[in-house]
Amino acid sequence: MKKIIFILLSLCLLFSCQKYEVVMPDTSMWNMYNDPATLPLNPAARAAMEGVYSLSRGNDVFGDLAAVKWSHIIQGSDTIFHVSGFFGKDIAYFICEGKQLNGAILFNGYWRKMVSTETGIIHLTIGAGDGAGLLLDPHPVIDSGKITINGLFGSGQEAPNRVITLSYIRKLNRDPAAFQIAAHRSGGRTSDLLPVSENSVAMILKTPEFGSTGVEVDVRYTKDGVPILYHDNTLNLREIQKSGLVGPIENYTYDQLSTFVRLVHGEKIPTLREALDAVVYQTQLSFVWLDTKYTGSIAPVHVIQQEYIQKAAAIGRTVDIVIGLPERDQFNQFLELPDYINTPSLCELGVTEVEQINANIWAPRFTEGTQNELVADEHLKGRKVYVWTIDEPAFIASFINEGHFDGMLSNFPSCIAYNYYVHQ
Repeated sequence: MKKIIFILLSLCLLFSCQKYEVVMPDTSMWNMYNDPATLPLNPAARAAMEGVYSLSRGNDVFGDLAAVKWSHIIQGSDTIFHVSGFFGKDIAYFICEGKQLNGAILFNGYWRKMVSTETGIIHLTIGAGDGAGLLLDPHPVIDSGKITINGLFGSGQEAPNRVITLSYIRKLNRDPAAFQIAAHRSGGRTSDLLPVSENSVAMILKTPEFGSTGVEVDVRYTKDGVPILYHDNTLNLREIQKSGLVGPIENYTYDQLSTFVRLVHGEKIPTLREALDAVVYQTQLSFVWLDTKYTGSIAPVHVIQQEYIQKAAAIGRTVDIVIGLPERDQFNQFLELPDYINTPSLCELGVTEVEQINANIWAPRFTEGTQNELVADEHLKGRKVYVWTIDEPAFIASFINEGHFDGMLSNFPSCIAYNYYVHQ
């Protein structure tokens, strides 16, 4: 009987249908970019071209300004670099890889608007006389107007045919290390038609391209006590493919979930350890918010938190991993930890509770407003303040321009990145 059930569940997994349609353009067809004579860009060139750019063409689609920034992840023995451009209109961005060819710099990738399903291929070039010569110098010094990026972008899979021109204005505003751009559900919601699933290792590796400097992940326990990443309290088609398993996720062992369940885009539900392995060893993310979605002991998560703080330190990295306390139940469980007063935490309750547990971070809802006086009081006590969860572009801009927060959580980290880096 068990063998029959195993076969039926396996068939459900094999023939499950996708609920979300993600149209990712094929960016592999640019012959110039595929020229075998292309070479990788050096670190100095990548760093020097980061900055705020004005758009003189293509601004009707993307807005008047862009913040351009590089990110990278480690895959095995390879380091993979991407350059992202964050725009001010419609939460638009581009994500490209870059190479040099015969004195010019080429960028190949795709663009996307998060307010819709609009996307397409984008090809960008910095000519030798448009700044590539300066950037490829061993010690580049870049001033306003010294870099011009010219390119074409298209819609969907069509060949790029619309002109875009970006001109360098200034360096990115502020120190990126001084403000956490925290991505909700490890990078964004599956329902926003992203190419990877929320709360997956794949999303953790993708989110730096969206401008994220940190992630919030949702932690639950399996039946056999394994901490995993999963948002909802039940298995459902919003988060997973059809599998034959239904009901509360804590009704199943990790082995059952790993065998029979796949997230919407085919990934396995990751353990907390797998997620933190990716953060520490494959990204430059510097902040992890462990959002405890369950009622029960905090102790197993605390053990893993301490383990990975030490693992990061052992390789020379500082990764702030905090236990998030969204409600009174989790707060009371946190108090049961023997050394809770010295355990890095983030508290969403009031400042009284924050101070009771000596939380590192106070995280009020954005609906409470900027609360600048309270934020200033917490700063005087050596505490940081992050606001959550803001997705409306006008609110993101307002809280960055008028507030004094140390971080912000959003499903649209690229929108935070744009507003933070262009702010003056």
